[in-house]
Amino acid sequence: MLLNSNVTEFILLGLTQDPVKKKLVFVFFLLFYLGTLLGNFLIIVTIKTSQALGSPMYFFLFYLSLSDTSFSTSIAPRMIVDALLKNNTISFSECMIQIFSFHVFGCLEIFILILMAVDRYVAICKPLHYMTIMSRRVCSVLVAIAWVGACVHSLAQIFLALSLPFCGPNVIDHYLCDFQPLLKLACTDTYVINLLLVSNSGVICIVSFVMLMFSYVIILHSLRNHSAEGRKKALSTCISHIIVVILFFGPSIFIYTRPANTFPMDKMIAVFYTIGTPLLNPLIYTLRNAEVKISMRKLWSKKLISDDQR
Repeated sequence: MLLNSNVTEFILLGLTQDPVKKKLVFVFFLLFYLGTLLGNFLIIVTIKTSQALGSPMYFFLFYLSLSDTSFSTSIAPRMIVDALLKNNTISFSECMIQIFSFHVFGCLEIFILILMAVDRYVAICKPLHYMTIMSRRVCSVLVAIAWVGACVHSLAQIFLALSLPFCGPNVIDHYLCDFQPLLKLACTDTYVINLLLVSNSGVICIVSFVMLMFSYVIILHSLRNHSAEGRKKALSTCISHIIVVILFFGPSIFIYTRPANTFPMDKMIAVFYTIGTPLLNPLIYTLRNAEVKISMRKLWSKKLISDDQR
């Protein structure tokens, strides 16, 4: 496929070309990325070491944090390093790798969010059968299916990207390699390919968002039959999930469900769901979840006690 292209590398313009602003980009996004790693690492370690967090909800939260970390890592490190460089180039192969990893972990996050909604539906609407329906084996199979689905989606993206001929300009007005900016550089009519892109990424985003919001409407409606304490706990969990869904899907739908046009605001919107959401997710789930906060305190209490005993 690469034989159809005369371009061997692309130039990424990044968020800005101003040297002073690039230093600010370096500082802020380095802090954001470190915060993302720390927050998600704390959740991963807490869930793995705490017996109190053995329910399916935390099984899925573990994989959500893992996908958040990987999703951010597929973008942030290069973006941070590029902020220190004068000329930011990325080879054709590296560009394809970034598109694949970016989409595989982004799509995985979408599927994990759907599984978390299914888990909450069963827990709230079918409480007596919850542990039977959402057994560890079932949860593992569902996560495996999510991985396969994410890989199929990303391979479709790569196939479309490799089918594009590039014979002239190689400047990408973005801080990452994604399909939309590449469409502008292709020296062919991209109307059909853009339709395929929308039917792939766009449909996944819209259908998943509608399914998630509909499921949470059903869950919230069913809470009327619960006790005040049970209603409060379930409501707190569901609100956390809904906030994460809106923060992730809002920008994604804006980017992937429209014709192949780019706007000046696209880069800032992309920052929100590529860097912002993975940073905010751990804060949302820990600040609004008493069980996670208690387990984190116990984990760090044990750590402090073991350090004192040494």
